[in-house]
Amino acid sequence: MAKQVTHDTALLREYHSWLRLERGFSPNTVEAYEMDLDKLRTYAEANGIDFVHMDFEQLEAFIFEQFKNLRSEATQARVLAGIHSWFRFLLYKNYIDQDPSELLEGPRKSKHLPTVLSLDEVNRLMAAIDLSSNEGHRNRAMLEMLYGSGLRVSELVNLQLSKIYLNEHYMLIEGKGSKQRLVPLSPVAEEWFGYWLQERSTWPLKPESRDIAFVNRYGRPLTRAMVFTIIRRLCTEAGITKTVSPHTLRHSFATHLLQNGADLRVIQQLLGHEDLATTEIYTHVDVQDLRKAILTYHPANK
Repeated sequence: MAKQVTHDTALLREYHSWLRLERGFSPNTVEAYEMDLDKLRTYAEANGIDFVHMDFEQLEAFIFEQFKNLRSEATQARVLAGIHSWFRFLLYKNYIDQDPSELLEGPRKSKHLPTVLSLDEVNRLMAAIDLSSNEGHRNRAMLEMLYGSGLRVSELVNLQLSKIYLNEHYMLIEGKGSKQRLVPLSPVAEEWFGYWLQERSTWPLKPESRDIAFVNRYGRPLTRAMVFTIIRRLCTEAGITKTVSPHTLRHSFATHLLQNGADLRVIQQLLGHEDLATTEIYTHVDVQDLRKAILTYHPANK
């Protein structure tokens, strides 16, 4: 028999703790799931429905209402994942006897091949950095780590000095779901990070930034948005017309490793992918390059 819900606020706090501690989701994922749950609560209240004990038809109507205004398949899939998560929590904690969201179906996400920079474009991007500026060595070290080690931007901005082992040439990275992995440091990244460390020692640091590897000019931790801004500005200066983000450097890292003979499972471990199928998208990128080579160079296609 299901437990009685005594107070919405207490239940939501319990859900938050479950997402963070038991499921190990990142703060960004937790925030997204809670925003979607807030939409569900608003919808339920407007229609006189108990958002804890909704049935399948009520959820289907809510999803239909939400998807009318959401064209992005990825956003639709995330909303659906958040709803599934909420009712799994209620079932797991014995607040409901059956999961009404179990049969809900969302859009099948189409697999888009990631944007990848060529080696020439990576070199142009690095060369666009003004090393005489105050942030020059920091920016070069950041980009070398994104491209040389395949870090996510969230992993970069949260990187701690105490987790970088220069003598052993490794970093301890905390990835999605608070999962840790050892990632090698390339010699080039080590060199530029050394220059940045010398520069960093002259910057004013806030107490919360003492162990943060990359900080802004005010001594505070860099934000993901700032890293996006830096990379897009550099792309403009380098004459790169592709839509580039920090994740593009991670895609380029994996693709260039694969093109030069690295094993797919090694790349999976370096990227911190749980499922090899996630890493396999880079084989599709490689196949596209092979097809392009045939179309460009085979005499029958000229």
